[in-house]
Amino acid sequence: MNLLPLVLYAGAGVLYAFHFARRHPSAGRSATTLLLFAALAHTFVIGMQTMEVRHVPFANPSRAVSTFVWLLALSYLYLELTTDERAMGVFILPVLVGLQVIPVVYPGMEYSDPVLDSPWFWVHVSSLLFAYASFALAAVLGLTYMLQFKEIKKKQLGYFYTRLPSLQILDVMNARAVTIGWSFLTVGVVVGVLWTAQARLASPDSPNLQAMAFNDPKIFVALLTWCVYSFALVSRRSMGWTGRRAAWLAAVGFGIVLLNFLPINYFVTTSHTFY
Repeated sequence: MNLLPLVLYAGAGVLYAFHFARRHPSAGRSATTLLLFAALAHTFVIGMQTMEVRHVPFANPSRAVSTFVWLLALSYLYLELTTDERAMGVFILPVLVGLQVIPVVYPGMEYSDPVLDSPWFWVHVSSLLFAYASFALAAVLGLTYMLQFKEIKKKQLGYFYTRLPSLQILDVMNARAVTIGWSFLTVGVVVGVLWTAQARLASPDSPNLQAMAFNDPKIFVALLTWCVYSFALVSRRSMGWTGRRAAWLAAVGFGIVLLNFLPINYFVTTSHTFY
């Protein structure tokens, strides 16, 4: 089922690349339309998987990646429709396509665990995935900021300068994405702590729950991510770290997110392993 969204995302990516290269308005509108259809198809897939397992499908790592891709697509569509700026599509779509390949190639299986029946768990994971989607947007905005800044610094106002938003707009959008992501990350961490405490009382014999501590790689990296983005917000407001410094912090933070989301999720056994 994940193949159709992948094909549509790839098609939208081609159209965004054509629009970015030629600045053709009809290509841009077509890219947005195809991305919208891809998001709708992905919504249908996630809806079917939700009916299958009777909860939002992200207890399985591959389905969690698929849900993250879906949230990132929706977040970018919202950003594009509210700003009428399509230039970032050429940078966002490769991320969507690359990550969506994972659930297509390795769909995995999702098993039911009574510990996961709590609504607090689903709030916890949903908040984290939405936070990671916002951080992905912030990283892409930071990348485009650096490309734009590089051309301006060299006084070669050419390819990227004529296609990307101004530095000020990119910096403002980066700040908003980081703020939204940090808010959801904070909610996810706090709810996770509350859910763990509640679940330990309900299932005292669960080895996964009892093993959850700061030495768990996923918990440690999640807290490290929160610290990095907290510093990004504080440094922006109190130290004047905007522009390039903010762009680099967004990129570093998302690199840590990917570390937690991919290699740790797939190759490191942690107390978060419920499948």
